[in-house]
Amino acid sequence: MYVDSVTIAALADELKTTLLDGRVQSVVAPDDLSVGFEIYAQRQRHYLLISAAPKSARCHLVAEKLRRGVEHPSPLHLLLKKYVDGARLVGIEQPPWERIITFDFSGEHGDTRLIAEIMDQRSNIILTLEGEIMDCLRRIGPGENRVRTIMPGKPYVPPPAQGKVLPDEVTAGQITAFLGQAGDTPAWRVLVGHIAGVSPLLAREVIYRSCEDARAPAFDLSGKIVHDAFSALMDDVAAHRWSPCVIPAEEEEGYRAFAAYRLTHLGACSPAEGISAAMAAYFGAPVREQAYQAGKQPVAGQIEAARKRVSRKLAALDRETATEEDIELLRKQAELLLAYGPTLRPDQTFFQAQYEPGEPLVSIEIDPNLTPVENANRYFERYGKAKRAAADVPKLRAATAREIAYLDQLATDLDLAESWPEIDAVREELQKAGYWQGQKTRTPRSGKPGIRRITTDDGFVILVGRNAEQNHALVTEKSKPGDLWVHVRDLPGSHVIIRNDGRPIPEAVITRAAELAAQYSAGRGEASVEVDVTERRYVRPVKGGRPGQVTYKNERVVTVRARDE
Repeated sequence: MYVDSVTIAALADELKTTLLDGRVQSVVAPDDLSVGFEIYAQRQRHYLLISAAPKSARCHLVAEKLRRGVEHPSPLHLLLKKYVDGARLVGIEQPPWERIITFDFSGEHGDTRLIAEIMDQRSNIILTLEGEIMDCLRRIGPGENRVRTIMPGKPYVPPPAQGKVLPDEVTAGQITAFLGQAGDTPAWRVLVGHIAGVSPLLAREVIYRSCEDARAPAFDLSGKIVHDAFSALMDDVAAHRWSPCVIPAEEEEGYRAFAAYRLTHLGACSPAEGISAAMAAYFGAPVREQAYQAGKQPVAGQIEAARKRVSRKLAALDRETATEEDIELLRKQAELLLAYGPTLRPDQTFFQAQYEPGEPLVSIEIDPNLTPVENANRYFERYGKAKRAAADVPKLRAATAREIAYLDQLATDLDLAESWPEIDAVREELQKAGYWQGQKTRTPRSGKPGIRRITTDDGFVILVGRNAEQNHALVTEKSKPGDLWVHVRDLPGSHVIIRNDGRPIPEAVITRAAELAAQYSAGRGEASVEVDVTERRYVRPVKGGRPGQVTYKNERVVTVRARDE
């Protein structure tokens, strides 16, 4: 766990400098285990994220505005909206050497304290009023923990002491004793086990500074040398001398570690502007469309379930459709039964005959309870049914394939959604199309999102649909025959229209529109995307198709790279 007591100490210093005496302008729930705040301080908006997620618990500032990522806020979020929204942040503290940071707010409804406990699997976010718990993200009853109950109405009790030596009190003699008792145990484990607030990362850094081997065994080290390295690092902490950094991943994007001090045992490190910047780089931040992942999940689940149902239907069509050879065989069997019926015994259940000279024998099963004519009629019925089905299958397969393509389009719309109204639009389309299973939810609560409108430097207007419904409107209502229509080739994505205002449309504008079509498609992020361009007069909605499904002709292909607008 990289968010240790030293990280929290650096964070407290940074937040005091940045946020103290600021006013909370909004409270949001980025996901079920996080809270986010917009705080106006020092004539600037700042965005604070606190997360109790087991594998990524943390607290830090983020660069962009946080968004609500859950449909139904928790009781804690509702209390924060009431008591903290609009309040002033009057205090930020860290209990000594704890992975806890507290925020004191003074507002219209009283003085409250928000406690962020950043403790791996036991992380929690707790709101108290005069020392009493109002609510928390994780309620812990006496059945789960007899020592410490965290429930509304109960007094807040800090985590119990671990019985370890405090970092600012440990002596060289104590470290010598700890190491001497540990044998060949890695020395960093000894520091973690005996000194409060020391994380594995911090301990390995101290051991590396002592002997240039972060995993050196305890018996191989001098307690005084380890104490000197540890004390030097703790002196920086006591003096608030921070050197935040991140360690880039070796073979992929992102980072593999961060710290509030300079890391030397993991190779080259990169300095960070602050501890929040280091944490945000390591964990990532739930901003833009990533902020809505929790809200998208139930809709994505409905799309995937619908896609499986339609795919099973397509597989059944393929499985149940007879081939031309099978259909022709049924006809031959029926005619042979009529021809050879008088020669069959009453109890006969099988016979073989040749339909044409030189052809293989045809095998025919007979129901002895039926006459030869009745058996022949049964084969004729099967022949007629199979022939009719074979004639209908191409249309059914085409219609089913269009359903799958439409669901792929809705999945892309959802993936690209950057707000609740855009998520609601996808949900509404699923319900209108009859794909939604279970209880239907209300749709849109915040108004429908408008079509994206981009104006180029030379005055050309480019329209970009946000979803299937807007794609349909762009083709049928919002464009003229002479406008240009742009869409990625063979992938779901937004329809894009370049309005023709009487001037020749420059190639640069067409390329820009093609880039937007690629950006708002399933090809987003690809190095190379093929995009079709044609006049809108050559684009027609598919008869009987879903919204946004079209056919077109006279297109040319532009190859671009998807990029943000």
